[in-house]
Amino acid sequence: MDFGFTEEQRMVQEMARSFAEKEIAPFIDEDEKNHHYRREILSKMGELGLLGWSIPEEYGGNGMGWMEGVIALYEIAKVHTSWRLSISGNCWGPAMTINEYGTEEQKAKYIPDLISGKAVGSFAMTEANSGSDVGAMKTFAEDKGDHWLINGTKMWISGGHVSDIGLLYAVTTEGGGPRGLSCFIIDYNNTPGITRIPIHEKVGMWPAPTSELVFENAVVPKENLLGPLNKGFQICMWQLNNTRMGCATGAAALSAACLEGSVNYANERMQFGQPIGKFQMIQQQIAEMKLEDDAAKYLVYRAAWLKDKGLPSQQETSMAKLYACNAAVHAANVAMKIYGSYGYSTEYPCGRWLRDAKQFETLEGTSNIHTTIIAGIELGYQPNR
Repeated sequence: MDFGFTEEQRMVQEMARSFAEKEIAPFIDEDEKNHHYRREILSKMGELGLLGWSIPEEYGGNGMGWMEGVIALYEIAKVHTSWRLSISGNCWGPAMTINEYGTEEQKAKYIPDLISGKAVGSFAMTEANSGSDVGAMKTFAEDKGDHWLINGTKMWISGGHVSDIGLLYAVTTEGGGPRGLSCFIIDYNNTPGITRIPIHEKVGMWPAPTSELVFENAVVPKENLLGPLNKGFQICMWQLNNTRMGCATGAAALSAACLEGSVNYANERMQFGQPIGKFQMIQQQIAEMKLEDDAAKYLVYRAAWLKDKGLPSQQETSMAKLYACNAAVHAANVAMKIYGSYGYSTEYPCGRWLRDAKQFETLEGTSNIHTTIIAGIELGYQPNR
C-alpha cells in the first residue's frame, strides 16, 4: 500500500489547491457572514473535472479514481470545509449511486449534468425522528399505477433548497422497516408538490445550504424509481459507504488547517521574549495535533486505496470518518487555545474551525454509529462490505 503520489496525482493536488486559493479563499469571510452559497463555484469545479471521480468517462467522468478524488477534496476542504459537500452531493452521492443502480436511460439523463456542475445534487434520507435509524423513516411513496405519489418531510438535507437533481429514500411497503424502503430520483425543478425551506439557524457550515423538504402529493414518474423496489435500504447503505469518504476527507483536511494555522501562529506570537512555539506546553499540543492529523490522513488514504481496488472498505471508511472527526474537533479546540484571546475573535478562523468541526460528529452517521460499525465488523457480527 504505497501512498507516494504519482505525477498525475501531484498535478491533481496542485490544480485543486490553486482552485481553492483563487476561487474560494477570497470569499470566505463574506460568505460566512452572509451565509451565502456560490453556485458558480460548483460550475467551475465541473469545468475542471473536480466532480467526476470514479465515474465512467462516457457519462462525463474524469477517468480517475477515489485516491485522486480524496487528494482534490482534501485541498478544497482545507481552505473551506463547506465546499467539500459539492463532491459528495454531486459525485459520490447521486451520480455514483445512479451509475451503480440506474438504468442506461437514467445514467444518460442525470449523471452528465451532475458531473459537469450544471446541476446541483443532493440526497435525502434524514427525517425529524429518523436519523441513525434509517428504517424508521415515514416519508411514503404510494404506487398510483402510472406514477408515485410522495408525502412526508425530510430534515437537515445538504443542498436541498438549491438542488436540481436528488435521491430520495421513502417507504414503499408500510410496516416493512428497512425491507420496505425504495430510492427515487427527484427532478426538483419539475416536480410540483415539493416545498423547500432553508435552515439558516445552525452552528456552522454557514455557506453550505441546509434544508427542510416537504412533499405534499408530489407526483414522481414511475421510471424515476432507482434500482429494485424495496431495495432502498441496501442502496442507501451502499451510498453512505461512499459519501462518508467526503466526511472523512473533509474532517482530515480541517484538522490539517487547524494544525497549519497553529504552527504559523506559534512561530509568530511572542511572549516572554520568544515565540510561544518554544514553550513545551505548546509543543506538546502541536505534537498531539500532528500525530492525529497524520493518522487521520492515512486512514482516509487507506479507505480510498481499498475502494480503488474494489476491496471491502466499510470498516475502513468508518474508521477514517470517526478518527478524522475526532482529530478535527480536537485540533479546532486546541487551535483556539494556542491562539489565546485572538482565537475567540472573528479576526482569525478558529471560531469557524470549531463550529465546522462539530458537525462531523453527527453528519452521515454519528460517532456512536461508526463505533458500532467498526466493532461489529471486528467482532464478526457483520461482514465488511
